[in-house]
Amino acid sequence: MKDNSEKTSLRKLLLEKRDGTSFDLMKIASKSIQKKLKKIESFSNAQKIGAYYPIGSEMLTQDIMQEALSEGKEIFLPKVVGKNIEFRKIQNFSNLEKGSFDIMEPRDECAVNNKLDVILVPTVGISPKGVRLGYGFGFYDRFLAENKIDTISLTLEKQIIKNIPRSDHDVIINWIVTEDKIIDTSKIR
Repeated sequence: MKDNSEKTSLRKLLLEKRDGTSFDLMKIASKSIQKKLKKIESFSNAQKIGAYYPIGSEMLTQDIMQEALSEGKEIFLPKVVGKNIEFRKIQNFSNLEKGSFDIMEPRDECAVNNKLDVILVPTVGISPKGVRLGYGFGFYDRFLAENKIDTISLTLEKQIIKNIPRSDHDVIINWIVTEDKIIDTSKIR
């Protein structure tokens, strides 16, 4: 998937901005996001939740996953398979191992299930209309094009950008949750 130069330079700028956030601030923002997430009906009612294990300066999702598991919900994390991702069920973090791009992924013996109720999508930047800027590999866009699932972006307020160039293959995110607010993108489009 070819990425345009505008997206590439925007991605670099946003990653530098996010990487400059202190770990303490990330912990505080992640806790605030975790509380706000429960106010989104599609998340609070979900039984099968797609999530991701954070890398670098991504929102800390471990407590969100732990809480969902303790409530009897099922958690599924992505595993890269060729040019695509598939979601596999984990019981706890010991089901993970270092996989593609040095990201923690479910082990091969974890069951595959792509029929999820909601999915938390890693985000480098996003517009209020739900146009998401990821890492440029297109894994989530390809997955979400084939699997119609409610999507939620967990991101810092400073990662929301007025305009992000949209490609034909970009899938619009339904909800944005920051440390300060919840945005229903369907009300802005």
